[in-house]
Amino acid sequence: MTRPIMSEPTLITFGCRLNAFESEVIRREAARAGLAHAVIVNTCAVTAEAQRQARQAIRRARREHPDAPIIVTGCAAQTEAEAFARMPETDAVLGNVEKLRPESWAAVSGIAPGGGETKPVLVSDIMRERELEPVRIPGMSERTRAFVQIQTGCDHRCTFCIIPYGRGNARSLPAEDVVAQVRALRRAGHREVVLTGVDLTGWDGGADGGRLGHLVARILREVPELERLRVSSIDVAEIDAEFLRVLAGEERLMPHLHLSLQAGDDMVLKRMKRRHTRRQAVEFCAEVRRLRPGIAIGADIIAGFPTETEEMFANTLKLVDDCDLVWLHVFPFSPREGTPAARMPQVPGEVRKARAAALREAGGRRLSAFLESLKGSVRQVLVERPGLARTGCNAQVMIDETVPAGEIVPVRITGVSGQMLTGAVA
Repeated sequence: MTRPIMSEPTLITFGCRLNAFESEVIRREAARAGLAHAVIVNTCAVTAEAQRQARQAIRRARREHPDAPIIVTGCAAQTEAEAFARMPETDAVLGNVEKLRPESWAAVSGIAPGGGETKPVLVSDIMRERELEPVRIPGMSERTRAFVQIQTGCDHRCTFCIIPYGRGNARSLPAEDVVAQVRALRRAGHREVVLTGVDLTGWDGGADGGRLGHLVARILREVPELERLRVSSIDVAEIDAEFLRVLAGEERLMPHLHLSLQAGDDMVLKRMKRRHTRRQAVEFCAEVRRLRPGIAIGADIIAGFPTETEEMFANTLKLVDDCDLVWLHVFPFSPREGTPAARMPQVPGEVRKARAAALREAGGRRLSAFLESLKGSVRQVLVERPGLARTGCNAQVMIDETVPAGEIVPVRITGVSGQMLTGAVA
């Protein structure tokens, strides 16, 4: 979650890096509209637990800020607008398109806590959106790394996923808009930029052509002063040859990938309506390791998908070793109303939890071995705050607190502490 800033609204942000980027836009536009006293909850809808946490945060915000208007937005607000409007603690609801528009914040600028039975609910039909409006931010106010949105929405319909209904169909920003934003953020002092989106590898260059690899190559070519570029979650079924070429030859593209794998069994993948096979995932990981030795690979995996048998789960568990996955995001399956997977035969909740625990344990072993392998090496790290830095392979390192945030310094890795490294400036 983000922290409140003086003279600006209190932002409570859940979910992905895209939400974090959009919260910076919200912070600015809401303050301009005179809503510095408001509490804004930017929600996530990826799981039922994410929505539960959002509701819990809204209720807590009302207790802690009894005199502040509470405005709810984000993916859960888009998909469940009326449900959030019915909460007595909320005063307005904005959809995912509306939250980025100055006129939306102007329209709710006069609301007061408990201001009446009729609450502003500004939520349009996001499936009608065909273009992505470029939005620039002067910087990330609470982060040394900056996030840049390159696309939103998704044209695929995985059977478990509600996000297309919260984000709409895929829309991409033109490359020149992305490059301009990256250049501006570097001038603002950010030395690492992370490209974000709902379906990052679905970025489409439009009339100019090109896929994600072309965009990455153009950013690195046209913003030579940018020291570190990183991509968020990618899909092995969509990645293009140009991206792999850049990954192999450009050190400024960080040696860290996060894959949207979800499962390691072909039948489960088919029932999820994923577009890759187990073999493709394993071969992809082997290929990127050949191209970029030492790269760290993470993945999203769902435990206990409907109809998943013990044998199917064993295939997914083995994928952690077969792909050498070190950064795991494990989600026990969460049925989302309105998705095909919610209507499939469900795996008992206690089994889902046990399988998720087994996956996390396997990932923990892999991560420990990976971190141990870094001991004695010298790594260039970005200091995120005094005493804490991040390597290119996404490992956090505890260092001397006297090094200022935002600096990139060489650090010799001296040890491992839990899921973090320790190091000394070399």
